[in-house]
Amino acid sequence: MSTSDSSASTDLPRMRIRELLPNIRLGDWAPGPLNSITDVAGILVHTQEIRADNGNVNTGVTTILPRKDWFHNACYAGLFSFNGSGEMTGSHWINETGLLHSPIVITNSFAVGAAYQGIYEYTIKSQKAAKGQVDWFLLPVVAETFDGYLNDLTQFPITPAYVVEGLENVSSDRVREGCVGGGTGMICHYFKGGTGSSSRVVPGLDTKGEPKNYTVGALVQANYGKKPHFRIAGVPVGRILAQEDAEAAELDAEKKRAQEELEREKDRKDGSIIVILATDAPLHPTQLQRLAKRATVGLARVGGQGHNPSGDIFLAFSTGNRIPVQTLSMERRSVDPYKPTPLVADIIDDTSINGLFEAAAEATEEAIYNALCMAETMVGNQGHKIEALPLGRVKEIMEKYNY
Repeated sequence: MSTSDSSASTDLPRMRIRELLPNIRLGDWAPGPLNSITDVAGILVHTQEIRADNGNVNTGVTTILPRKDWFHNACYAGLFSFNGSGEMTGSHWINETGLLHSPIVITNSFAVGAAYQGIYEYTIKSQKAAKGQVDWFLLPVVAETFDGYLNDLTQFPITPAYVVEGLENVSSDRVREGCVGGGTGMICHYFKGGTGSSSRVVPGLDTKGEPKNYTVGALVQANYGKKPHFRIAGVPVGRILAQEDAEAAELDAEKKRAQEELEREKDRKDGSIIVILATDAPLHPTQLQRLAKRATVGLARVGGQGHNPSGDIFLAFSTGNRIPVQTLSMERRSVDPYKPTPLVADIIDDTSINGLFEAAAEATEEAIYNALCMAETMVGNQGHKIEALPLGRVKEIMEKYNY
């Protein structure tokens, strides 16, 4: 078994959606310099792939730190479940307190336990456990999507050590996309899916009324949807490609068999999508729940329907405030739990929030496109083959619609 930081090469060059379609308009807000979730200052990400030489294991881990000092300073956060056939651990505590003070790991459905333990092992290593005793509180946040068509889940290749390695190597670079990280073995709209990211910048004001830009970034693990539902900027690309594929399959019995097998599998388990939204705008937990809901708008633009077996779970958090945590333990008591004590926090006025809502939808939409455009054809478990989105044909179709 091997790990790598690059996906297998193909004959066709892969590129992000804006490189493929320079004239495309994906909303009203400009992307950040990297057009990635790491445009939000302080966000750190790592992606790692795990593959077996026989081709049956194709999976990975995406690790995210909401800020470098996440352990002592929480972020306000909010969740939205568009369809709940999936898992995001730690969600009860986020709903209870509105606080995120854990790394975020995204992986496959059968690796949730290993990822959960990996976060604990990393934290014990980085924050110490004096005298063999853990004197702090942490509920790890781990999300998953199902990669069992291309990955042999029975092998359980992901171990806590991979998660520790990922968390120790996070960076502020543009997030790698396509068949990388937790998205390594994922399928989106019957094409090879995976990891994608994007960002938007919204001009606003600070607490003194001075101009200030706020950034909203999205990272997706895209593993959902039917081909005919796929759209790019409203153009029915998936319907056109599905019709062409159906016509070709009538002349190729093997292709027809493979298509029918995939359709049966996706009807049984329509893989899911995880969306992580980060912003430096100082939003409170209820506002972040509302921001998370807007990921649904971006998903719907691409063609997501929220089918019954799909786990479509969205987490939004803000780095705009620093909320002290780990202030009360067996050996520390920097606050009195029975003496109400206020904290000071900046909060965006609800009546001025629309631009951030639009930015969340736009960044989610483009992140899914980037996952599809960067992912490469994969032959995986039991010889199952999933083709990459045919970029050349997509460009031809979009040109007919003046893109």
